[in-house]
Amino acid sequence: MSLLRFLPGIIVLQISTAALVYALMVPEGHDALWIPVAVLAAVVSLLSAFWFGSIADHVKKDALANVRIQHAREREKIVVTAEIDKRAALEQSHQRILKETARAQSQAYWRLGLGFTGLLALGGIMVAIEFMTVGLLIMATAGGAFGGYVMRSRQETRFPGRSDGQPPLLTASEIKGLEASSAKKTLSEK
Repeated sequence: MSLLRFLPGIIVLQISTAALVYALMVPEGHDALWIPVAVLAAVVSLLSAFWFGSIADHVKKDALANVRIQHAREREKIVVTAEIDKRAALEQSHQRILKETARAQSQAYWRLGLGFTGLLALGGIMVAIEFMTVGLLIMATAGGAFGGYVMRSRQETRFPGRSDGQPPLLTASEIKGLEASSAKKTLSEK
């Protein structure tokens, strides 16, 4: 494709060279003709050199722009691939953490259930051997602790976004409403 850019310049150079040769071949025999023909040849050579240099610079700039675009596409593809790989690794890590957490919680709940069962059994034994007050206190304590754990697990399932299981006190729209009403009160007081 760049050959077609140089072709008109090559044709013009060949025509001017043929014209100069023809001008020198005319049998007039004047020695003074050599100087203007040499100057004309030098001017044609200089102009054609600048013309070809300009064309070569444009070809170089086009090639550089194409390489930059290609590198930008490859860089974007690498960034996208790296982001996908990072997300996949994070997702696998998150799934592994959730699985290990669920396993640890199930083991903890199993142990807690055994502890509550043991406390209830101890309370039952105390009641059976007529330590009525101590037995009822142990069973009431175990029941209260069990009820607390049940309430906590319900709150964790109801409000999964909070670490303490508590619902948010105010929503964002309620906070904006409070700010607007307090500003109105401040302006009305002045």
